[in-house]
Amino acid sequence: MSQEDKVLDYDEDNSLRFIRENLPEEMQGDLSDDEINYIVDLIYDFYEEKGYLDENDDDSEIEIDEEELLEYIYENTRKNKDIIGRDYTDEQIEAIVAGELAYCDTLNLFE
Repeated sequence: MSQEDKVLDYDEDNSLRFIRENLPEEMQGDLSDDEINYIVDLIYDFYEEKGYLDENDDDSEIEIDEEELLEYIYENTRKNKDIIGRDYTDEQIEAIVAGELAYCDTLNLFE
């Protein structure tokens, strides 16, 4: 399956639902859909910056450095705290990222 076909399998609503279902119970009411989607958007900004979404790249195996990804998101949420009007905890960010990565694993998106 080509990278383009894999991207077509990706569904933002299903991703959001999957992340919500996998959030720790204590976080269930703490995050709006928009707040979760903001973190997911940062994940894809990171992927784009790293060239992981380049359709012309024939390297079929992508190795995502989760620590680097988390640092990127921590940095951007803290830098934009006044703009987004919220301060995420590291635990919230980690739970959303874990949920998104798990959702992508169900699609074999980066294999």
